Amino acid sequence: MVLRIENVSVDSTTPVETAQFWAEVLGWRIVEDDDEDEVALQPAADSAEARVLPDLLFLRVPEEKSMKNRLHLDLRPDDQAAEVARLEGLGATRVDIGQGDGVTWVVMADPEGNEFCVLRGSGATGDSAV
Repeated sequence: MVLRIENVSVDSTTPVETAQFWAEVLGWRIVEDDDEDEVALQPAADSAEARVLPDLLFLRVPEEKSMKNRLHLDLRPDDQAAEVARLEGLGATRVDIGQGDGVTWVVMADPEGNEFCVLRGSGATGDSAV
């Protein structure tokens, strides 16, 4: 059997704006924007991630997020501190979901409150979270 994950779906009260945020975060492109209730992101067509990674699909729902995500993205940057600062400039915020002290990742939330983690930089050797 051949099976591949096509989309990772994210509920959103503002799918266009949330997709625009994530497009900036990942450097991906919006591929479905005719319908404001369903917006998809894909890696650049000529990138190594194209046709390998699943799309991110933002779907309109009437209710706002109310609890911790059951699924979240872990992002691996080259430079954790620089990436956290860039993400904050795009509208992300740091959040405490009980991760405690001494962890090597930074928990953040997108403008709708969806949590994600920025892991230690790919070139890091034992550095701590910013």
